[in-house]
Amino acid sequence: MAKVTENAKQTGSKTPKEPKAAKAKGAAKEVAAVNEKEDKTPARLGVQYKTQVAPELMKKFNYKSVMQIPKLDKVVVNVGCGEAKENAKVIDSVIRDLSIITGQQAVATTARLSVANFKLREGTKIGVKVTLRGERMYEFLDRLFNLALPRVRDFRGINTNAFDGRGNYALGIREQLIFPEIEYDKIDKIRGMDIVIVTTAKTDEEARELLTLMGAPFART
Repeated sequence: MAKVTENAKQTGSKTPKEPKAAKAKGAAKEVAAVNEKEDKTPARLGVQYKTQVAPELMKKFNYKSVMQIPKLDKVVVNVGCGEAKENAKVIDSVIRDLSIITGQQAVATTARLSVANFKLREGTKIGVKVTLRGERMYEFLDRLFNLALPRVRDFRGINTNAFDGRGNYALGIREQLIFPEIEYDKIDKIRGMDIVIVTTAKTDEEARELLTLMGAPFART
């Protein structure tokens, strides 16, 4: 009887633990599945391009092949910080802000040449940049067009003539505070940034129409 009691105690002590472990594993799998599903959720602007923008461009410019339809290639966000020559910690602050804004880890850029007049040495960190492609590119532009730019004081639209002649558009922003992800109390200094939208369009007219259909708030002329 003693042996039976001991066995019962042993089995009794093990049985409650197994369901908890199974539940923990199941919960972990569910969380992983949800995260994976969220990561695979297509960006709204990307879906809009495939379903609305591309057909409109095909119709307007009479392309013979779908491969001729212009599309977004990448978005480059760059922040220059010359004060980093004297204070190296500035770079860390800019990297943090830009990573929060874009949702991708930013990297520091270095000087290619030494310039004595500017007390600049080759290899010195003087800026931060991020190159966005795919879903993150669409998500960033969606937030830029619909959330960030409308928060600019007295905003009347972006310049329609800021194309480079090869279908690429450059935009300058004076302060990072227009992005809702940035908290005023957690920044060390108000900084601007340059945003370059690179497209596969061969002309500025095609690129302008592409960005207009994507929701770019161009100023009315």
